[in-house]
Amino acid sequence: MIAQRIHTLTSELPEGVRLVAVSKFHPVEAIAEAYAAGQRIFGESRVQELQAKHEQLPKDIEWHFIGHLQTNKVKYIVPYVSLIHGIDSFRLLTEVDKQAERVGRSVGCLLQMHIAREETKFGFSFDECREMLQAGEWSKLQHVRLCGLMGMATNTDNMQQVEEEFRSLAAFFREVKAGWFASDEDFRELSMGMTHDYPQAIAAGSTLIRVGTYIFGERNY
Repeated sequence: MIAQRIHTLTSELPEGVRLVAVSKFHPVEAIAEAYAAGQRIFGESRVQELQAKHEQLPKDIEWHFIGHLQTNKVKYIVPYVSLIHGIDSFRLLTEVDKQAERVGRSVGCLLQMHIAREETKFGFSFDECREMLQAGEWSKLQHVRLCGLMGMATNTDNMQQVEEEFRSLAAFFREVKAGWFASDEDFRELSMGMTHDYPQAIAAGSTLIRVGTYIFGERNY
């Protein structure tokens, strides 16, 4: 069933859009089944769970950390993580840089933007992000690569609102790309869209969709 869903989903994706299979709270066996179906990018949101799965599963898996990351946990995942989706402060970005330098790596990072009408979501406002980029301190960091932006739409059945939030993030992505990363080939990812709203995200310009429930079923808490 997992393999069939992977094939169905990936066959529908436009060129330039990649699937992050959100495997958090799901067992190693489920990930192995998705891996056997050809899936290589998996998303986790808890450091301890990610560590355990990384040790048990094939080493060519591209692990993405998609949850809220605490600075004191960064050191545990930087040796192998491919992309951190949730950089929501300059302090966190500098900690990733520090820990990545310690292990001799350069780690890809996405700046998390707060686009939802929900206070529980993390992330920069557009103005906060502009201020950070304008300050320029980020450009001195040698062991992180800013690869784009990430955002989560409001959890609502109002798809018009969701579409508006995705479009606003896509427009901000274009602004940031033109203003600060025009010649930077690394800055190309826009991570938005989950099981219930990924078609709207793709329509707005997402390059990474984060889908879990559709692939693996309901979470095993």
